[in-house]
Amino acid sequence: MAEADPPARTISLGTGFAAIDAAAWDALHDGANPFVGHAFLSLLETSGSVGPGTGWQAAPLLVEDEHGVLIAAAPAYLKSHSQGEYVFDHAWADAWAHAGGDYYPKLQIATPFTPVPGPRLLAKDAGDALLLIRAAEAVVRQNALSSAHATFVAPEQMPLFEGAGWLVRRDIQFHFANPGYRSFDDFLATLTSARRKQLRKERARAIEGLRIEELTGDAIGPEHWDAMWLFYQDTGARKWGHPYLTRAAFDLMGEHMADRIVLLIAYDSDAKVGRPVAGALHFLGADTLYGRYWGCLADIPFLHFELCYYRAIDIAIARGLSRVEAGAQGGHKLARGYGPVATWSAHFIADPGFRRAVANYLEQERQAEETEMEWLEGHTPFKRKD
Repeated sequence: MAEADPPARTISLGTGFAAIDAAAWDALHDGANPFVGHAFLSLLETSGSVGPGTGWQAAPLLVEDEHGVLIAAAPAYLKSHSQGEYVFDHAWADAWAHAGGDYYPKLQIATPFTPVPGPRLLAKDAGDALLLIRAAEAVVRQNALSSAHATFVAPEQMPLFEGAGWLVRRDIQFHFANPGYRSFDDFLATLTSARRKQLRKERARAIEGLRIEELTGDAIGPEHWDAMWLFYQDTGARKWGHPYLTRAAFDLMGEHMADRIVLLIAYDSDAKVGRPVAGALHFLGADTLYGRYWGCLADIPFLHFELCYYRAIDIAIARGLSRVEAGAQGGHKLARGYGPVATWSAHFIADPGFRRAVANYLEQERQAEETEMEWLEGHTPFKRKD
């Protein structure tokens, strides 16, 4: 009996997210991760945070069936630089430039400015997911690009990239795991005595003379977004030179995603009046709280830890969430109950010689990273188990 022909598929490179039907896009994922949802990706585009002049040109990979129904997709961008990715390939770009090559533009499969692990191949069928990988490779080859990169890939999708021959890179983040704590004190009870005392001291010191508001949904008003924009600008100017997101992006988050946002605002008085001096913006996933943006207009000891880490733990416990992901880097999170977790990326390098060089680099990096992970796992603040 002859095998049936494979189903017909049409693969294309889109020019943006706003023009894609939101329901069709969101039908391809389970909605657990807000950053691969159509609302978030399209607001980045509509707000001008990505697009002309930003170095991020939306180029989603799309797979349709014979009826024109979208059955697989990947959030992808043509990049003219390596900013806003949090998986650093600047050394690769320099090496390729010294060899006489053009590293940019490159194809980036990712959520812009968002170091959050999640699905990068939105497909119900593994075969269609593999088509997206092959489509990315075809884009590179047909347009003489140097490379394609899939960053912060959900661990369960990494075998697809590995099986396709992409190079694998591992990094480290720090996440809080909630095994079912009933309160912050329950969490503190798992720490060593010295660390428990330190956390209590930091929390008390952070909020002296302050009032903290926790807001979500319709409770977030224009004045709160105005304040958060000032905080974000301050942090962005100090870390990146200029903020990645535009002011309009925050308004659109409030318009389209407010129910998936928890905004913490600190005021410089514990009375009902006061000037907003700091804030932290968290996103709600199905079982995860994602800490994303923070800023402070005054030097207040430990307030960063309080709004970004300790209050995040409070929120996760109160809502029964299984973990908190507080962003990229930050070894200081380890002492505050956030344990080391591996994050993954996959890389397709078109030139064979350049690929070998990158592969050698990644092997050396992997050995150093494994040593670091082992050290971190041995220096958590938790009590030793017998």
